Amino acid sequence: MKKKLNVLMVFDCEISKERGYDYKEEFADEDFKIYSDIYRALKSNGHNVRLLGISDNVRPLLDEVEENRPDIVFNVADVFRGKSRFDKNIAWLLEMLGLVYTGGSPANLSLCNNKALSKKILSFHKIKVPNFHSFYRKRSITRPKKRMDLPMIVKPLCEEASRGISLASVIDTDEALKERVLFIHENMQMDAIGEEYIEGREFYVSILGNKRIEALPIREMKFGRISDEESRIATYKAKWDDKYREKWGIKNVFAGRLPGDWEEKIISVSKRAYRALNLNGYARFDVRVTPEGEVYIIEVNLNPSLEREDEFERSANKAGISFKELIQKLIVLAAGAR
Repeated sequence: MKKKLNVLMVFDCEISKERGYDYKEEFADEDFKIYSDIYRALKSNGHNVRLLGISDNVRPLLDEVEENRPDIVFNVADVFRGKSRFDKNIAWLLEMLGLVYTGGSPANLSLCNNKALSKKILSFHKIKVPNFHSFYRKRSITRPKKRMDLPMIVKPLCEEASRGISLASVIDTDEALKERVLFIHENMQMDAIGEEYIEGREFYVSILGNKRIEALPIREMKFGRISDEESRIATYKAKWDDKYREKWGIKNVFAGRLPGDWEEKIISVSKRAYRALNLNGYARFDVRVTPEGEVYIIEVNLNPSLEREDEFERSANKAGISFKELIQKLIVLAAGAR
């Protein structure tokens, strides 16, 4: 692969701008910091970079590709028309245009976005996942009692970043189950999934690669002052609300010395899951380990956030991969995958 590439960086932008816009004003905003960091890393790696924010119209992307066809698209567009589930559609468009792009394929994104479908495949490969049941809109809400015990966690079936997950998501009665499922159906306009609550510690395993894959240093969510009687789950607030995290002493840290062969098992299971789902590029697995050392895959996050000091970037940095090197690795992996 030639060192200097013409890169089109496609990212989320609430308001569409004309093609050729420099985004200097937006990149000065903290909310755009990750995009400015990626842009600077691409430039530092010697690439020619054009910028294109995506909001609610794909025409600028079509015109840009037609007039300035890039060697590669650095794709960090996760939302279209305010909906994160359209990330796969953006990838489909890039695929249909015959472009090389970073991150997972549209098929991979569709698979990982559907919590039930990804768990079915992992179960087929004998990788432990919580027992689960899907609750589709306009259908009866009934717990399959023979294989689904309480307590359960009720989540949106196809959503990311813990949206729709709160302490109220953990239910221990059938009445509460129906109430929470209806909340997701009616307020989020989404199908729901109920999962067995797995008691244990929560870890995050970042994976980088295509056929040859590398597991980066493991991270763990520590629940601090939350009592043992309360459900220790990664709610939206526990992940993203700094004041809430500080109040309850919630921290994400590198996993320290783990019991017995836990580290080996966590990495092995995560790598098996990556291969079972036929993923490429980069992903992060949310993992639970029971007190007995059983490893469960809870969530699969394809194209996880590259934001500085988020889980993936921190793990890469701990492995000796600078942010500039990480961005270049994603370019190289994309070129090798397609």
